[in-house]
Amino acid sequence: MPDDARDAAEEESAFSHPPVDPDATAAYGDHPDQVVDFYAPRGGEESAPLVVVLHGGAWRAPYDRRHITPFADFLARRGFAVANVEYRRGGTIPAQGGTGPVAGRWPDTFDDVAAALDAMPALVRKALPGADVRRTVVTGHSAGGQLALWAAARHLLPADAPWYLERPAQLRGVVALAPIADFTVAEKLDVCSGATLQLLGGETTFEERQSYADPALLLPTGIATTLVQGRTDTVVPQAVAEAYADAAAKAGEVVGLTLLEDVGHFPLIDPAADACAVVAEEIAQLAW
Repeated sequence: MPDDARDAAEEESAFSHPPVDPDATAAYGDHPDQVVDFYAPRGGEESAPLVVVLHGGAWRAPYDRRHITPFADFLARRGFAVANVEYRRGGTIPAQGGTGPVAGRWPDTFDDVAAALDAMPALVRKALPGADVRRTVVTGHSAGGQLALWAAARHLLPADAPWYLERPAQLRGVVALAPIADFTVAEKLDVCSGATLQLLGGETTFEERQSYADPALLLPTGIATTLVQGRTDTVVPQAVAEAYADAAAKAGEVVGLTLLEDVGHFPLIDPAADACAVVAEEIAQLAW
């Protein structure tokens, strides 16, 4: 099957599942996008690891948390408590060059992810009292994979960053799925039509803000990290994940890199795909 046809079929399958309503929703701020959907473990476990999900979509407004709710439900059916985080994305104004809605909001996107993670223990105590926040794994797909890696690296941010933490976040680990994990490589490859450049505000501010946002520059985190990547992914190519793993190695940290044959971008979050089961197992390896 030609690459374009395969990509289209994989995307169609991933988006074919109806959205799954959460068991509870809680706000972590006043903006309508500052909410978290919670899914209780379907087996009725008294104590379950918490998986925080950060959805992808190139940090652009048309892609919200609803598209990843089948994946959240998939994890809940495997015994995890799940928190599906929404955050502010790009506005509806088209990006320069006519590539569609602009990617991300600076600094709002990062404000929201930091605020959501900081509020998570208190939110979980009310919404999912059976969840064990001491066994928290953050996972994210594509742009959400960048945010997951970033969330685990806030103690490495420049000290003047509003999101800086003095100590590493209390996480069991991160499982980043086809993450936009190295902004320099992503920009060279024009991943998601220049999304990283747009996220950081354009050419005039890209280099200035990169040290505050690029996971490849925020290493070593000291937090167990695994990347899961399809070898035939043309949306966020394998080279981006490999660049992050190489940067980690140079920083003295071993990052897991699971490469899946004949898998593109979307099967990682598609409950109907074998790749999704691999993702759940990678999360379990860190959570339990």
